Amino acid sequence: MNQLIEYGWNEERQKYWNDYIVSGGEKNYVAGRVTLEHKRMYRVATAEGEWLSVCSGAFQHAAFERRDFPAVGDWVAVEKMPGEERGIIHTVLPRTSLFSRKAAGTTIAEQMIAVNVDIVFLVMSMNDDFNVRRLERYLVAAYDSGALPVIVLTKMDLCDNPELYIEEAQQTAIGSDVVAVSVVTGDGIDTLSKMLKNGKTAALLGSSGVGKSSLINAFCGEDRMAVQGIREDDAKGRHTTTHRELIKIPTGGILIDTPGMREFQLWNESESLDSGFKDIETLAEACKFRDCGHRSEPGCAIQAALAKGVLPIERYDNYLKLQKELAFLDRKMDRQAQIAERNKWKQVTKGMRKHPSKKKK
Repeated sequence: MNQLIEYGWNEERQKYWNDYIVSGGEKNYVAGRVTLEHKRMYRVATAEGEWLSVCSGAFQHAAFERRDFPAVGDWVAVEKMPGEERGIIHTVLPRTSLFSRKAAGTTIAEQMIAVNVDIVFLVMSMNDDFNVRRLERYLVAAYDSGALPVIVLTKMDLCDNPELYIEEAQQTAIGSDVVAVSVVTGDGIDTLSKMLKNGKTAALLGSSGVGKSSLINAFCGEDRMAVQGIREDDAKGRHTTTHRELIKIPTGGILIDTPGMREFQLWNESESLDSGFKDIETLAEACKFRDCGHRSEPGCAIQAALAKGVLPIERYDNYLKLQKELAFLDRKMDRQAQIAERNKWKQVTKGMRKHPSKKKK
């Protein structure tokens, strides 16, 4: 089991395995962690080696939505195919965290970004890529995932005034660690590496070209990942990572690299909006009236903070925007659920008409 420990296996997962898998009589199943996913095929690391695996027919039949299927970082019960280095996934073990977003475009669907991560490295470079409003979105999703957010500011060696970016990130990510790094000088790399020990798993999230692949190379001490920079004309990144992949690093931790994200819409499970805006939540509690709408009511602490400049208007506007976005998504999800329920009963009714019950003689 030493190989599994290197991938983050612990006593809690072993207890679940003993209580539910072993006690269930499934002697042919072994534990493994999904290290790569591609079109419903998975590379799974087990104590017996890595197997290219697929979900069993029963598994796929029981799966209802995207989060029912495995994702990179998941622990699974897998059975080896006789005589092959291939496996069949039968179940996904309970997750300790799940970082997701709404899928890009108009489709109302969830896209899982990373699962079973202890830390989320929210990566931004100290140039035109730095975007406070996007950082606020990342933070809300990170708090909701159950993982610890850490802000990583890259390309410090190319920045004339890194303190400006660090201060702005600290004011936005209240209570979270902010680490400025340079893969050229090595500044900040040790600080991040110390967080990744004893099987801890971290996910790297950020736009294309901000330096996620360079960070992995710095952690690993080798050119493991292909690297492309940010275009000089507009500071926008070139896509390097095209898939999610789990990588072991020398300190004993695990990294999940993810493709760059330009668009990041919150998923409707995001109940941690207040955690991402703790300052606004604290101000709201100080309002004179409990049902204060924060508009023109007397004794409104939020309006007072806006007037004094203590609370930036841009930050409050983004807070309201995210509230509306989540409310809209909730309404869309409710309508979709109602339509699905109606369609289900239409099919049931149609089936009953085709097979009417026999009349009693």
